[in-house]
Amino acid sequence: MRVVTTLSVVVLASAGIGHSVITSLDDDIARVDPFKDMKNRPQAGHGMNVLLVGTDGREKIGEAERRRYRLGGAPCNCTDTIMIVHISEDRERASVVSLPRDSYAETPPHVDTTTGERHHGHPLKINAAYAEGGPQLTVRTVEHMTHVKIDHYLEVDFTSFMRTVDVLGGVQICLAEPMNDSYTGLDLPAGTHRLKGGQALQFVRSRHVDGASDLGRMKRQQRFMAAMVDQATSSGVLLNPMKFRDVTRAVLGSVRADKGFGAGELIGLGRAMRNFSPSSSEFTTVPIGQMGYAVKDVGSTLKWDSAGAGRIFQALRDDRPLAAERPKSRAVRVDVAPKQIRVQVENGSPTSGLGTRADRQLAAAGFLTTRQPVTSREAVKRTVVAYDPRWDRSAKSLAAALPGSELRAVKGQGPQLKVIVGPDFREVRKVRAEDPDQTESGVVRGDEAKCT
Repeated sequence: MRVVTTLSVVVLASAGIGHSVITSLDDDIARVDPFKDMKNRPQAGHGMNVLLVGTDGREKIGEAERRRYRLGGAPCNCTDTIMIVHISEDRERASVVSLPRDSYAETPPHVDTTTGERHHGHPLKINAAYAEGGPQLTVRTVEHMTHVKIDHYLEVDFTSFMRTVDVLGGVQICLAEPMNDSYTGLDLPAGTHRLKGGQALQFVRSRHVDGASDLGRMKRQQRFMAAMVDQATSSGVLLNPMKFRDVTRAVLGSVRADKGFGAGELIGLGRAMRNFSPSSSEFTTVPIGQMGYAVKDVGSTLKWDSAGAGRIFQALRDDRPLAAERPKSRAVRVDVAPKQIRVQVENGSPTSGLGTRADRQLAAAGFLTTRQPVTSREAVKRTVVAYDPRWDRSAKSLAAALPGSELRAVKGQGPQLKVIVGPDFREVRKVRAEDPDQTESGVVRGDEAKCT
């Protein structure tokens, strides 16, 4: 009884500390009123929808850090990132939908906050709504485009993002290939990295590392958010009132939010997220129907696929998962996808037909086998993966599909790998690339996007 009583006191005291600390921070939140005088809004659904926007705020960062992380130039009075974060009514799922900043959008009638001029609805890129009408026009435009009622508005800038990552102790990300962006200054080799605030900002801002531009950047942002959820839930932050206070202080130190998003909502979300795991979150981007959609006086935009976008926003309104539940893949993560690896299979065992069986299984697993296995000149007791050192990442990925196999470097062998099947061969293990393609639904679960 003494033990139970002591534990109860500790729990109640911790809860009291957490509530008092967070309540004291409530006054530090910069407030905006994005819902002022809004009429004819979409019907409220179940769960909670937060419009999360990322703005610039580089003027708050010191000169040395601005130079280090390539944050020169004038701040952009626009939304660099726009996401709808849906928290299910039972608080057991978070669905995140990214809205590309160059999306073709149509505003409702409004007053320009800069010029005072009254505008009829007109086309623009969705991120330009912020410059023309601030948070209010941003919310109204998003609701007008999605027919999803926004319950809360949260505006995060560079400073609060960097502080939050640092308070969490950094966030771990995995790269299948080196990542270099001369614009942000990010230069990371392939492998696993724990990014602190500045580097994390470079990571989520990078748009010039591949041909996917802003769409690729959004996918990396989703992976990073999945990793942040994993860090927050696995590190005990949400169970420790003082750590939760530090994270909350970092987040709230330089954000703007609507008047209704305060301490009570934060405490409720924090308690709900204690049971969160990366598999509790899901991420997607509004499907694009037409790239480079030209609009007069606006420029090149991204036009949504109306049918695909409609299904996503209907799921948010109905408080349903964005994709049907599917079993977690048991495939082993590898750097190089099987479809990119060419393989010649040789039978180096005394068992007739073993090479053919291995070839078929490798092909079924997605490897580009020749479909013409041959008898090896070499007898081996253990399956060998022979490879040219220039294709070592492909070799390691292939070896992961052949448990117990031996890697053998052969200079000058070329891009085609060779598997010499030994009597130890049993079966091919399923593998998949570290950065898997999205499913047909376009939805990636948090546990599929984070490092394993």
